Amino acid sequence: MNVIASISTAPGIGGIGIVRMSGKDCFNVLDKFFRPKNKQKIEDIKGYSIKYGFIIENNEIVDEVLVSYFKAPKSYTTENMCEINTHGGNLVIRKILDICLKNGATLAEPGEFTKRAFLNGRIDLLQAESVVDIINSKSEREMKTSVKQLEGVLSKKIKDIKQEILDILVNVDVSIDYPEYDVEDVTNNEIFNMLNNVQMKLENLEKSFDSGKIIKEGIKTAIIGKPNAGKSSLLNSILKEDRAIVTEYEGTTRDTIEEFVNINGIPLKLIDTAGIRDAKDEVEKIGIIKSKEIAKDADLIIAIFDSSKELTKEDYEILDIVKNKNVIIVLNKSDLKQVLDEKDNNFVNITENIIKISALNGEGLDKIGSIISKMFNFNEINLDNEVIITNLRHKNLISNAINNVTKAKNAIQDNMPVDIIAIFINDILEDLGKITGETVTDDIINEIFSKFCLGK
Repeated sequence: MNVIASISTAPGIGGIGIVRMSGKDCFNVLDKFFRPKNKQKIEDIKGYSIKYGFIIENNEIVDEVLVSYFKAPKSYTTENMCEINTHGGNLVIRKILDICLKNGATLAEPGEFTKRAFLNGRIDLLQAESVVDIINSKSEREMKTSVKQLEGVLSKKIKDIKQEILDILVNVDVSIDYPEYDVEDVTNNEIFNMLNNVQMKLENLEKSFDSGKIIKEGIKTAIIGKPNAGKSSLLNSILKEDRAIVTEYEGTTRDTIEEFVNINGIPLKLIDTAGIRDAKDEVEKIGIIKSKEIAKDADLIIAIFDSSKELTKEDYEILDIVKNKNVIIVLNKSDLKQVLDEKDNNFVNITENIIKISALNGEGLDKIGSIISKMFNFNEINLDNEVIITNLRHKNLISNAINNVTKAKNAIQDNMPVDIIAIFINDILEDLGKITGETVTDDIINEIFSKFCLGK
């Protein structure tokens, strides 16, 4: 493969910047402009070593650098690789990248280094996807889950299930290759039982996506209430910053405000919505419709009420919206004279999750995290012992595999020819192969790596 080069550090000013190159001839490209303090032949330089020197162009020093050498096959891409550690700063690092390109390297595409690691067999496609998940992690749990997948924990689970399916195919082949022996009933029973075992394992993986989705995307949480109930104040208090405008005037929030936050390690995608009431104008009306749509699709609703006032028509409408939903009822303004309390049947008939707070002074906010953790069993998710699916592509392929297991079992029960059963079993293998990249198309591979950043 040709030599590729890219900047691997984020744009901006920093202590160091890194330009990375990979390819069989990358050391030859490097040798054209790097002058180490102690000159050595390429073959004499050890892998996993660093050399100090200067980047030279037109006999002038561009920068003082450290260059890391990684020799094939013991590198990220399994090819010869080097990383030029330069001083941080947009100008100098772009200059060095330009020098690399002038001397024979080509600009790497997004994710091309990791793509080469996959194509060269160092990691499978599932592990490659975990790399971008680590980079984009928004919580410690998401990072830990992604690291485990990079280590190959999920890959091994998929590989083990595939081996069980291959064992099933051995029994199928016996029936196909030796039809003269009257063993079809026995073989079909064995195949059926083995498929049951595979289905159970696949369904456990599929179910783990419920937890994985929360870990990766956070709990989509809508804050709803009538105007001036304290929605924006609650958002600001949780975020510990003035993210939303708070005034004494009703209807300040016209559109949704979204922020990602961790409460006691629980990832939340918080959405502040427009106050629900009879709209005063067309813009507010659109905002209220949007609020109701978000509440309908949310994983969790925080319904907030002004505890210093009697319930109004708008409050009853909100209570109707949150029926049969995952909801926490928050009685705000506990710092004022109280009219409403947690024992009110209007609230008790909806949920047991009722708390009093003061968004103004932060009183009672700590209860929100503990309730959410209990509602979603968040603290019961054991990342050390459980294999968890966090990627929707993987979940969909596992669902397809389960569907093909069902088809194979139905074919056995309907006494269909054994070669028809074999087709469905091979489809299971193909579904799982798409997860690890063994049977995936080039279009899917290119789409996955297009989501990566440059230099990774």
